[in-house]
Amino acid sequence: MNRGPHRPRTRSGGGGEPIELAEGKLELDRPAEAVARLTLSNPEKRNPLDHDVLDSLASTLPELAEGIETRCVVITGTGRAFSAGYDIGAIGDQSFEQDAEALVAHPFHAAMEAVSAHPYPVLAAINGHCLGGGLELAVRCDLRVCAESAKLGMPPARLGLIYGHTGLERFIDVIGVARTKELFLTGRNLDADRAGEIGLVNRVVADAEVEAAALELASEIAANAPLSMTGNKRAIETLARFPRLSDQQERELIELRRSCFASEDFREGVRAFAEKRKPDWKGC
Repeated sequence: MNRGPHRPRTRSGGGGEPIELAEGKLELDRPAEAVARLTLSNPEKRNPLDHDVLDSLASTLPELAEGIETRCVVITGTGRAFSAGYDIGAIGDQSFEQDAEALVAHPFHAAMEAVSAHPYPVLAAINGHCLGGGLELAVRCDLRVCAESAKLGMPPARLGLIYGHTGLERFIDVIGVARTKELFLTGRNLDADRAGEIGLVNRVVADAEVEAAALELASEIAANAPLSMTGNKRAIETLARFPRLSDQQERELIELRRSCFASEDFREGVRAFAEKRKPDWKGC
């Protein structure tokens, strides 16, 4: 199986050479129609989440949400790791408290919220080890495809770190309270199969197949109706966050569903289905 470093490359439907972000530690390319891929590209350090990378994620994802040209985002890594998480090596002894809080409290939170708030589906292609903040980045995505040799874990208990409540909420949403406690209180790393068993990842594939499997799934997602994807994602997120809806929240979800009936895309989807052709989505 091939686990060596790779460079993002465009495919059929792609849009030219990769764009370097965060001083080359993050790259953006378009490997398929309506699919954008963000690749963590600092394999020598196992793709840490430093200020540059986090700031670029926080600024780039909202840009990719504009219009309907990008209807699925893939986040992946290079080399043997998806991401080893926080760049704790950048925390200095003399200003430890300030450096640690400056990294964890602001840029990390902003980047994670940008992933969660993205209106279109976001897919993590976990090409290798996925630890700490890197695992939260993957959990913030809507779907996760994972290499069979990857290890996934949360080391805060071994570092003396109390994890942020917004991150813990996401883990509870994905794997429940009992599994979240197991993950955070033991500090153990899970293999990919175990991660699949508890719902931490959606699919486990051979290492050499991660890229292809992720792009196949992303292309399938991106071919769907933009209004349907953004509306269903919003409704699912609301129900996950608020199992007991307020009257206002329920009215908003009812209106959200009603809005699709007057949309051009719903008409186009029905026509295309009847005519057995590919829909021409307009996003309205």
